[in-house]
Amino acid sequence: MSAVLKLIVPQAEVSDHRALRFLTAGSVDDGKSTLIGRLLYDSQAILADQLDTLEKRAAGEPIDLSLLTDGLEAEREQGITIDVAYRYFATRKRKFIIADAPGHEQYTRNMVTAAAGSDAAVVLVDITKLAWREATVSLLPQTRRHALLAHLLRVPSIVFAVNKLDAVDNPEAAFAAAQKALLAFAEEAGLTGVAGIIPVSALRGDNVTQPLAADWYDGPSLLQLLERLPTTQERTEGALLQPVQYVARDGGDGSEGAGHQPRVFWGRIAHGSVKAGDAVQVFPSGETATVAEVRRAGSPVARAVAGESGGIVLDRQLDISRGDWIASPGSLAPTQRFSATLAWLDTEPATVGRKYWVRHGNRWVQARLAAIEHRLDIHNLQPVPAQQLAVNEIGRVQIELQQPLPLEPYASNRVGGAMIVVDPASNRTSGALLVRSLG
Repeated sequence: MSAVLKLIVPQAEVSDHRALRFLTAGSVDDGKSTLIGRLLYDSQAILADQLDTLEKRAAGEPIDLSLLTDGLEAEREQGITIDVAYRYFATRKRKFIIADAPGHEQYTRNMVTAAAGSDAAVVLVDITKLAWREATVSLLPQTRRHALLAHLLRVPSIVFAVNKLDAVDNPEAAFAAAQKALLAFAEEAGLTGVAGIIPVSALRGDNVTQPLAADWYDGPSLLQLLERLPTTQERTEGALLQPVQYVARDGGDGSEGAGHQPRVFWGRIAHGSVKAGDAVQVFPSGETATVAEVRRAGSPVARAVAGESGGIVLDRQLDISRGDWIASPGSLAPTQRFSATLAWLDTEPATVGRKYWVRHGNRWVQARLAAIEHRLDIHNLQPVPAQQLAVNEIGRVQIELQQPLPLEPYASNRVGGAMIVVDPASNRTSGALLVRSLG
């Protein structure tokens, strides 16, 4: 294990023992579903009837662990992952929520969906697909794309799992070559959240839950590393930002006579905190008020912080509905034009001048693609001129909105700086927008 790798692998146990949400990503047939099946199997998180079904299907052969996540009939028929499959398991130290994301380019949009709410990404690298004996090892395009998307979507920790080392004649040399290529790619791409590069064999179970018995590797197993990773922590101090998801009447059930009851504005707090007596401002109206009471799970509380679902009662009646935002006064400046990173997911390319619907929080607004500054060449990570963005391409764009929105840079907050793009004609989810700068 190299000295460089030792520096990027977390060495201490984390004090945060909340459930870790992580996704597996990578190219087709890298072994993502098998890896998750191995984690479930070795941690005894498989129900007895599931295991019995797999054993009967195997008929004396080794169990196909990928079938634990490939649940759709089309997935089993074609031997590929199409939709994101979520699975849950726990060890004595931690609980985990896993998202098995598709590896095929056609389903990159599913991977983006899984990454948006994840604390970590495990990107698999199939060593059998790499020319690891060459002086310079080239990574697969989809491996690079998924790592870049995880980075752009602010997934805090990225783990590279070099898989199928049982299928090469010199696993030590193969892993060293892959590790060198991955470190070079991470440095070139500016992947600051790389938490480790781990050798594994998902099929055989090497270094998945138990440390690898090899003199050339003295690092943690994949599960040991995952147990150490922190969960996403949005800032709890400073300015408040809360999208309004639901408006309820306090104590009312919508029947006649409940209109005099104060209204409670519910939503998951994006950053900051709120307590009674705080001044707040509502967007897009710009109206101000004072917080009279804060609720959580239907009961009054002294304070609610980022990551919690809170209900806010104001001291006066304001016209507030689903899609509005409640924030600290003066902390937001609604804008109608901004620069963003656009991950395009539609087979119909994104073209300058085209109008789309965008969703910010719970509000829908019409938008126009004003300009494409460039697209990112995933092979050399350099910006290149572009007139349009094809499916699975990533670029920097300028967006104009029909109505101003209270946006924040995505680097500051994943909630306030993220939007989805929807084609108004087909209603397809066409892209993911990550705000870079305003104005």
